[in-house]
Amino acid sequence: MPRPSSRNASRNRRADQSKEDRASLYDEVTGRIVAELEAGRFPWVQPWGRSGGIGPGLPRNALTGRSYSGVNVLILWGAVIERGFPSQSWLTFRQAREAGGCVMKGERGQTVVYADRFTPEAEKERAARDGGEAKAVPFLKRFTVFNVAQCEGLRPGLASDPAPLPEREIVPLAEEVIATSGVDFRIGGDRAFYAPDPDFVAVPPQPAFFDQINYYRTCLHELTHATGHPKRLGRDLKNAFGSKDYAREELVAEMGSAFLCAALGIVPTVRHADYIGSWLEVLREDNRAIFRAASAASKAADWLLARHREAGKTGIEGRIAA
Repeated sequence: MPRPSSRNASRNRRADQSKEDRASLYDEVTGRIVAELEAGRFPWVQPWGRSGGIGPGLPRNALTGRSYSGVNVLILWGAVIERGFPSQSWLTFRQAREAGGCVMKGERGQTVVYADRFTPEAEKERAARDGGEAKAVPFLKRFTVFNVAQCEGLRPGLASDPAPLPEREIVPLAEEVIATSGVDFRIGGDRAFYAPDPDFVAVPPQPAFFDQINYYRTCLHELTHATGHPKRLGRDLKNAFGSKDYAREELVAEMGSAFLCAALGIVPTVRHADYIGSWLEVLREDNRAIFRAASAASKAADWLLARHREAGKTGIEGRIAA
């Protein structure tokens, strides 16, 4: 049997190390989310009001103004809560220098992740030689960001935290997002649900809610479910009640609602989750489940907000990056 070349051996070692790094990162982030849920805290519940008057919004890059998405929203919200930062704006060490300042000595950064796929040269060569499509390999890269509160000397004019919307503006803005979604939205009855086959959302009238602001959290939860219809984002919605797939979709809807509330400046009260036990079961069993759910939630929120922008509505600009 021919001996593997040193180049191939080195390539295999790097591939094995990459797999180990990915598994470690999945375990690390999932472990953090599980610990929060076990303690009765929900990592997707917005952290404003607990950290020196921080306003509602998604975490963003202070230099580019672009909002973070997916599991990074949960990671950075968690850091704001844990460390009491007064801002949701973040920079890498290099970006702090580009912005004319620096990270203060002794400050500890927060790890966030970047997921993508690439096609190795060897796989391209194999596909060219043997035919067929070259297979892309997923990779997960970690990098470190610092809250602007951990930096000094930054130039003025960086992406700033949005001020909370006045209460009287919250309702019209949420109503616009509901209307521009194009989803058949029915108000009445005593239950909130999304029906996939007839493709409609039903919610009780707003006066039925003890805290009326939570009407919008519920509407956005059900609209997130509706984005999964085959003619929209195409998630599997026909899951038996109580199944693990049902719990996964509920996790997507909960986070989608939280992300949308953040983008719209809505501050609902904390929800006492009905599904916490089933969520924990899913997360303990699959260390990638929270990554998939957060990614799907971001895509759902982006889809609904894009419809709002396309309709020419205003009021969200600056609150979430396109």
